[in-house]
Amino acid sequence: MKETIQKIKHPLPSVALITAGASGIGCAIAQRFLQNGYKVHVCDIDKVAIDRFLEENPAATATLADVANPGQIDSLFAELEEHYGRLDVLVNNAGIAGPTARVEDIDPADWDRTIAVGLNGAFYVTRRAIPLLKQAGGGSIINMASSAAFFGCPLRSPYVAAKWALIGFTKTLAMELGPLGIRANAICPGSVSGPRIEGVIERDAKQRGITTQEVRDSWTRQTSLRSFVSADAVAATVAFLVSPDGAMISGQALGVDGHTESLSSPLD
Repeated sequence: MKETIQKIKHPLPSVALITAGASGIGCAIAQRFLQNGYKVHVCDIDKVAIDRFLEENPAATATLADVANPGQIDSLFAELEEHYGRLDVLVNNAGIAGPTARVEDIDPADWDRTIAVGLNGAFYVTRRAIPLLKQAGGGSIINMASSAAFFGCPLRSPYVAAKWALIGFTKTLAMELGPLGIRANAICPGSVSGPRIEGVIERDAKQRGITTQEVRDSWTRQTSLRSFVSADAVAATVAFLVSPDGAMISGQALGVDGHTESLSSPLD
């Protein structure tokens, strides 16, 4: 009697796309996915950062693209499909700090650019990702909002407007896509340690006429844990939300911020 050997079919690795994924929070998220066995594709507007990211993470792939440019998003998805032919997780991480100024002093071009990257970019990428997530039979979308989306923040109106809108976008996505097995959540980090937040601190200090250390101290006092957030902590939360352990979490705006009690006003 011949012994029948049954071939075991192993599922394909999941594929994750992270925008602004070559540095900072995006890089930490991409590296966490790679550690967890995902195929990872990132896009970024910074070619130097992409080259460094690929050198450090040779298993990943990348596209140079501005999320605020729909044509470049078309090219991004052409490359993604050429590499992997599928998508399981989308992380809309791209965003910029925007200007630090009163509303009446903000240049309309600065307002437009902040909204274009932080909000429109998430729309452009998501609308292209949804057909692939449907083809995969389900998946997860993570939008990177901010603790500023729970409050207001004087002198940061375009940034805050984009982040508040992202939460509304997230909840609508969860409602539209939930019946298809696609979940959508927003993560709202507090101040994340790194070069980007240091630039914001410097502008805030200049605006208020105080030292950068005084600004840093005032910001840490805003949180119950009296600390900035690490990029790795944000990445760990993303990994949890897209995992089977997070299977029943959708339509949520989750703070990863050490519990922000309030946001101090630079106008004081």
